[in-house]
Amino acid sequence: MSGATSTSSQPNPQHVFVINLENTDYARAWGPASKAPYLSKTLRADGLLLDNYYAIYHSSLPNYIGQLSGQGPNTNTINDCAVYHSFVSTGVTDYGQQAGKGCLYPASVQTVAGQLTANGLSWKAYMEDMSTPCRHPVLDTADQTKKARVGDQYTTRHNPFMYFASITGSTDCASNVVDLSELTNALKSTVTTANLSYITPNLCHDGHDNPCVDGTPGGLPASDAWLREWVPKITNSPAFKQDGMLVITFDEGDEEGAAGSLASSEAAAKETDQGPGAPLKEIFGPGGGRVGALILSPFIKPGSTSETVYNHYSLLGSIENIFSLPYLGYAGVPNLNKFGVDVYNAK
Repeated sequence: MSGATSTSSQPNPQHVFVINLENTDYARAWGPASKAPYLSKTLRADGLLLDNYYAIYHSSLPNYIGQLSGQGPNTNTINDCAVYHSFVSTGVTDYGQQAGKGCLYPASVQTVAGQLTANGLSWKAYMEDMSTPCRHPVLDTADQTKKARVGDQYTTRHNPFMYFASITGSTDCASNVVDLSELTNALKSTVTTANLSYITPNLCHDGHDNPCVDGTPGGLPASDAWLREWVPKITNSPAFKQDGMLVITFDEGDEEGAAGSLASSEAAAKETDQGPGAPLKEIFGPGGGRVGALILSPFIKPGSTSETVYNHYSLLGSIENIFSLPYLGYAGVPNLNKFGVDVYNAK
């Protein structure tokens, strides 16, 4: 696999935004029949499409956790942590992987959020419908946000910051993991815009539910309408115009129902668009399907495409490259591609 790593001669975005939508494979998201024309046509014309971008696993939570920490799936996270168990570690394996199982990783397990803080940089997580900052279940109890409720369509499993004791046990959690409504004011200046802004729509607007619990249509059309409202707020902001990068992708392909076990996920992977270049299967397992990703930035050429193979760990490593941070977990696997001249292609 060819490397596409960052070099000192490449542009260096300093305000990165990440938006994850839900459960949509490449063809449905980006194909000619996409039910998200704003994403697949309007924004596509303004951005760069990562044509061979892959999810990690066929359930939601491992993909979100992987983007934040480089930690791979365990038997609790592949079931989306229906019960918010403590993580019980049996040791540390290759690439800093925590052996064992559980949901709330011990404070010793690092995240890119902690890396940024340690280096004097800023991060924020904006979660639609979260209402209460740093909202998560009581330890070792059932996650009551597994299903949406009218007026409350937040779900913990799409908020990876809540699975690390280094964050939930910090005073930073209440100020940094906040409701989406706070993003509008944050975007008013470069000073108030974090170096990393991680943005999660609610269960209706991320396309997960269809119909939504309030009776409105969901799926890709709901995501498209949400993007039409929020993306211009980001791309018109001073921070984005100065040195921003927005990544829009999907947590996984369409086989979320196969998340019950490693074996069932492997079976599901055979039925999805893995493609011959799904990254490093011998390390990462069968993957979560080809989902694609769109990048908008002053540093990219509008309407362009990269065929380089990436996954969610590549995204983490690429963010770490931008801010000169060491790779965490599987982001440090040799030959895993990171964003390079194929992405930062504006001349």
